Amino acid sequence: MKLSVAACLAALPLVAALGCRMADSPGPAAPQAARKTSRPIAPPIALEGKAYEAAAKVELPKQAPGELPGLHNIYRLSPDIVSGSEPHGHEGLESMAEMGIRTVISVDGSAPDAAAAEKLGLRYVHVPIQYKGITNDEVAKLAKTFRELEPPFYVHCFHGKHRGPAAAALGRVALDGAPRDVAIAEMRQYCGTAGTYEGLYQVIAKGIIPTEEETAALRYDFASVHQPKGMVGAMSVLARAHDNVADAMKREWAADAAHPDLDALNEAEKLEQAFAAAFALDETQQGPADQKQWFARSSAESKKLVEALKRLRAGEAAAGEEAKQAFKAVKGLCTECHSVYRN
Repeated sequence: MKLSVAACLAALPLVAALGCRMADSPGPAAPQAARKTSRPIAPPIALEGKAYEAAAKVELPKQAPGELPGLHNIYRLSPDIVSGSEPHGHEGLESMAEMGIRTVISVDGSAPDAAAAEKLGLRYVHVPIQYKGITNDEVAKLAKTFRELEPPFYVHCFHGKHRGPAAAALGRVALDGAPRDVAIAEMRQYCGTAGTYEGLYQVIAKGIIPTEEETAALRYDFASVHQPKGMVGAMSVLARAHDNVADAMKREWAADAAHPDLDALNEAEKLEQAFAAAFALDETQQGPADQKQWFARSSAESKKLVEALKRLRAGEAAAGEEAKQAFKAVKGLCTECHSVYRN
């Protein structure tokens, strides 16, 4: 039986790490005028190795991620800050609204549906960041957002495991005054941020975070949609199409009953188009030769995938296995390229 949002909320983990008092339930947001100013910024951690390793030194109580309709990997890190996946469809936005969320921060490359969110009383702020870290400009914009817009905040990337938790950790330090070792421990032990993304950990562990006076002086309009361009835009499309094709392959290329609009062939065509677009970019053509070659090979394999799925749709049963082999080749090429350039 499918639980109601209210029932799911009752089961949502409320993290109580190291004396940080948590709300008993998500509840309604407090009026903005009653909000306290952010607390002092904790000093950087004196690292003797990787920040990811330091994130294991603070032992947090075990917690499982919360799940709500349209939302996954949810952790309420403080009364004001919730980390989780991107909202899937309108039900994800509704779940956030029922949680009492007021401001949604997306650090993913894909443009959010800010208009639909606004109808539910949710304000979107879009600050795309990369896996290799958070720039000084992005840190300042995120800190200003946490300090000046209305809480509670829901912070997300795509899956809610890497970039989103890093941005949420920034809020924990800049707004909540959380110790930096606690913030990176939450990234690793709760949200599941991989050690592969040491740059994200480094920013939180020892990066420069502007003061409240500095963010107050910053001119920023809290854009609800930042239209991605170039490689960022291509990769945001690639990531979604890749995951949707992977899910379709697990179903032997059958449609998803819960999401019939996610058609395997359609998603494969998106993947092919995104690889072709990425290959054609000036930054690819003028960039490293090995990266250019990876995009060229991925484009060719994704074309084989589309052709195989077209033949499968036409009734050629054996084409299903060909499609699997083509997609496995794409995945392998992505892994090779990411090992060098994603971080």
